[in-house]
Amino acid sequence: MNAGVQLNALDPNALGELKRLARSEGQSNEALRAASKQFEALFMQMLLKSMRDATPSNSLLDSDQTRMYQSMLDQQLALNLSQGRGTGLADTLFRQLGGKDEGAAAAGGVDALAALARTGQGGKDGESLAGVIRGAARSAAARRAAPDRAAAPATADDAPAAGSVVLEARFKEALERVREAGGAVSDKVRGFVAEVWPHAVEASKRTGIPPAFMVAQAALETGWGEKQLRHADGSPSRNLFNIKAGSGWSGRTVDRAVTEYADGRAYTEAARFRSYSSYAESFRDYAELMTRSPRYAGVLGQTDAGSFARGLQDAGYATDPQYADKLTRIIGGTTLRTVLAGIG
Repeated sequence: MNAGVQLNALDPNALGELKRLARSEGQSNEALRAASKQFEALFMQMLLKSMRDATPSNSLLDSDQTRMYQSMLDQQLALNLSQGRGTGLADTLFRQLGGKDEGAAAAGGVDALAALARTGQGGKDGESLAGVIRGAARSAAARRAAPDRAAAPATADDAPAAGSVVLEARFKEALERVREAGGAVSDKVRGFVAEVWPHAVEASKRTGIPPAFMVAQAALETGWGEKQLRHADGSPSRNLFNIKAGSGWSGRTVDRAVTEYADGRAYTEAARFRSYSSYAESFRDYAELMTRSPRYAGVLGQTDAGSFARGLQDAGYATDPQYADKLTRIIGGTTLRTVLAGIG
């Protein structure tokens, strides 16, 4: 049993133990293996959740409380399934990150973990590790297909693109959770929230939606303002909510290939999005969309974070099956609370 691998899904000390391993000299392999195991557990949790979502639940005993305890059970079950040999994904990821049975691990993987432990920031490390995940997924698939022979070098065609997209997205989400748990809030995040907050307050007067909910949604859609859609010349679209441009839109637009989901599968399609002259205009248009469209009637005035997020997803605001969960976590997360405490 490896040190640093949490045995209880609700153990608040698990992240601290993983950081301790990453910082400790001579513990490189242990830290890499622990991180790989935790990622495999996260992946197994995703599979279990997908199976639960695909199973009709019309029992008389079904409720928000039973679903909460079922989710807690699934977290622990996913963790247990990842122990021992697991599915092989953790072992593949461990080797891809440079882990070795003897000696020090390769600098790339260790440096990424150490930087994450020291600063709570992902940045370029997170992006490079996400690329590694794609290779790990392909290698794991190859090993399962031919377990008795060594896996061939992975190529871009070894696995379906949709699977890689979903896996990479989940890994980036895991990194974001680690960064948030570390309590680090960058100046860019603080600046973004401070800039959009007054506009969210104005939009709240019209929609009844708490301004913090809208700021969280803008953060989810744009990566806290850093990944907003841009024109060919690099100028920002200021489309904080990634609202698409329909036939009735006469303003500027931005064309992008985007990832959408249908029946649990990811696919890419070309889409056209609205462009605004200011963040204020973006919030006004968002408020117009919420108040004008009947399908968002259940979202207006909603003050419960989970209900607000689920209402948006149920109304078809986004096709990502994890959209409501991601938004709920940002609304209740320490990053937003920390920044808003400074503003207030």
